[in-house]
Amino acid sequence: MTDHFDVVIVGAGLSGIGAAVHLQKDCPERSFTILEGRDAIGGTWDLFRYPGIRSDSDMFTLGYKFKPWTAAKAIADGPSILSYVRETATENDVDRHIRHGHKVTAASWSSVDARWTVTASRSDGTAATLTCNFLYMCSGYYSYDEGHQPAFVGEGDFAGRIVHPQFWPADLDYAGKHVVVIGSGATAVTLVPEMAKTAASVTMLQRSPTYVISRPGTDAVANRLRKYLPAKLAYNLIRLKNLGFGMYFYHVSRKKPAKVSGLLIDAVRQELGPDYDVAKHFTPRYAPWDQRLCLVPDADLFGAIRNGTASVVTDQVDRFTATGIRLASGAELPADIIVTATGLKLIALGGMRVTVDGTAVNPGDCIAYKGMMFSGVPNLALSLGYVNASWTLRSDLIAGYVGRLLNHMKATGAPIATPVPGPDIVPERLAFDLTSGYVQRNAEAMPKSGNRSPWKVTANYALDTIELRFGKVDDGELRFTKAVTAPVVVEPMREAAE
Repeated sequence: MTDHFDVVIVGAGLSGIGAAVHLQKDCPERSFTILEGRDAIGGTWDLFRYPGIRSDSDMFTLGYKFKPWTAAKAIADGPSILSYVRETATENDVDRHIRHGHKVTAASWSSVDARWTVTASRSDGTAATLTCNFLYMCSGYYSYDEGHQPAFVGEGDFAGRIVHPQFWPADLDYAGKHVVVIGSGATAVTLVPEMAKTAASVTMLQRSPTYVISRPGTDAVANRLRKYLPAKLAYNLIRLKNLGFGMYFYHVSRKKPAKVSGLLIDAVRQELGPDYDVAKHFTPRYAPWDQRLCLVPDADLFGAIRNGTASVVTDQVDRFTATGIRLASGAELPADIIVTATGLKLIALGGMRVTVDGTAVNPGDCIAYKGMMFSGVPNLALSLGYVNASWTLRSDLIAGYVGRLLNHMKATGAPIATPVPGPDIVPERLAFDLTSGYVQRNAEAMPKSGNRSPWKVTANYALDTIELRFGKVDDGELRFTKAVTAPVVVEPMREAAE
């Protein structure tokens, strides 16, 4: 007999555990299970094991709205975040609902039955089939199975080890070794200062510079408030402070990019001194927030560069050699270990196959409704956070909206909710408003954005709060039906003019 649930949540990471807690609170009568492909809770924070793994957002906004972050450090290390997620699951009795080793591979919707049939591959090689009325995807936006790994000429000639951070080997000993880290994003700027503590040398090899910004690892205002105020009140005030500053900084960056760029570069110059070539190594060719800023807590990267244990080289790889990397300039970087911090592979819906009434659905052909549902796809929500702010800010909003939606469906006796765009909606490529390589490489895998609300995907927490927390559920764009004898037909999209 096939197990049936009101809701199936896919993923037991930061988003999935938060979704389950919200669901229990907002819809206590709903049955649910969580399908997790791996054998542990935590998602990203359990998968990534590279040295120095940490958040690149403050924990007062990356933490759940309902669970105060109480640790002293505002920029937390990976194990601390993993512990926080696990603690949340245990405190809210969510962990008993998790089915580990269940990687969802397919989901098929039947309008006649008003339910999804979900197929998962178990870790023992067998298949599992479940049904549900609502499918809630909290599987993130990148592939857990493979990272972005460009092919380098001469890789087979290299005598040392080549490592991708997403699959960090537990036995890798880099003490006293010469290390080259290829990349300039968040992973690279995290790895370099941490590895530099014991390696003979660490070189960050980048094709072009990235904006980096230093912040204290602790929040002095937060620690002071927590001395005098109840934990929940202090957390909410700190969260509001950090959220407000983040929104303001992003707004100013987009409105006055030259001014913000100058401030960011001047701050690096103050860290590294007048003799360091900041123009070459820390002056990007793009505007702030065209790509995500890289956080350097307590200026650790700059400290490693100043003391000579780390260095930055801006050049391109010509080829790998037996002893290191030959650059396009002709110079050679000696290496015992090469770390390819070259990014993620973007995928939608965990890479699962989706069909609606027998017709295959390509997420890239859909338009995102409120940034969380797909045009023409009934009873499915996607937890998708921010790229210009903490992920959890938006995943919390989406979880609250899903509860409102489920309660509305129950109150009205409508078992099916399908986003259906009107004829005036023009699809636009959704690239998260970023030019980052990992976004642009696979942006076509993600749904499109529309040209107006509620189809336009924003990166604005205030607007999303209004729409998701306070906006009408029955807004005329989400079609509610009590019985369906034929699938809902969504007209083909008209692409936006180039």
